[in-house]
Amino acid sequence: MDKKPHGQDLKKELDVLISRISALEASSTDREKKSLMGVLKALAENQKHFVDEFEHLKKALDLMMVQIFKMDQAKNRP
Repeated sequence: MDKKPHGQDLKKELDVLISRISALEASSTDREKKSLMGVLKALAENQKHFVDEFEHLKKALDLMMVQIFKMDQAKNRP
């Protein structure tokens, strides 16, 4: 069973994919293929941005949970 890449690994894979798409775009002589490569590159870049935002959300949730536990412990102290 293959593990899905997370965080930094996924961003590295997306960087490689973006580089490959850029190379294909640069080497293509057909306008239609260049346009398609531009769309694919934009999708990959947006996916990379989504991964960054998801990492920020995970960190925010972790910090929020720590605060909730601290409040709960303070409330339960005599």
